[in-house]
Amino acid sequence: MTLTTLQLSHPKGTVCYREVGEGEPLVLVHGVGMQDASWGPQVEFFAKTHRVIAVNMPGHGGSTALPQGSQLEDYVEWLHAVISALGFEQVNLAGHSMGALISGGYAATHPERVKRVALLNGVYRRTPEARSAVQARAKEIAQGNINIDGPLSRWFGNSDVELNAKEQVGNWLREVDPVGYAITYNAFAHGDATYADKWEEIRCPALLLTGDGDPNSTKEMAVDMAQAAQDGIVCIIEGHRHMVNLTAPEQVNAAMASWLKQPIRTNG
Repeated sequence: MTLTTLQLSHPKGTVCYREVGEGEPLVLVHGVGMQDASWGPQVEFFAKTHRVIAVNMPGHGGSTALPQGSQLEDYVEWLHAVISALGFEQVNLAGHSMGALISGGYAATHPERVKRVALLNGVYRRTPEARSAVQARAKEIAQGNINIDGPLSRWFGNSDVELNAKEQVGNWLREVDPVGYAITYNAFAHGDATYADKWEEIRCPALLLTGDGDPNSTKEMAVDMAQAAQDGIVCIIEGHRHMVNLTAPEQVNAAMASWLKQPIRTNG
């Protein structure tokens, strides 16, 4: 599965992505500091049934960074440019963490292009304390103070599976472009409420999945989003944290496979 580069309209530059399989398109959008490889277990599993496209978000994995000061709305429009450039009229869309924020925003603003949406470890209406903490981290990152030990300690426990995933994720964090990382993290830190009021307008099957041990993408957030959406489905993976798609791939793949079989609601 080779890396493909696609030219987008000015000023979005290029997007790098990997594609495999045939069938209905399933577009995967990773989180801040990650890359397309972070979807490895899902790409391998769903390539048997779907045309899987794992995109590298701006400033990650070779994709051109968005300008300084870009916010979540800019990333949503970037995704629209990607899906349009790929020639898809409709997609199944799944995002993790920042990718979940982008995917939720896209489903809210371009509903005609989304058959189903899945948010893994998404954030929704942070508490004032949580919002203050993540925005403080964004400022530190913007100043060049990138500390990967913090997220790794929050995201992983000490089981063999988690330690193996922790090593992989640590490597990806070390490889990320610091400028692209800072721009994207700032958008992530300020984006938890951007589309929150539009969740009740999301009609397509929406999977809201997280780990019960994730302190920032909490199970309460998943439940609230599912209740707000018109066709929300909650899945809480017990004993796992933020990188649940890597640490509990079989459970995540099963939940996503069920989601991809959900009937599409017609208008009216």
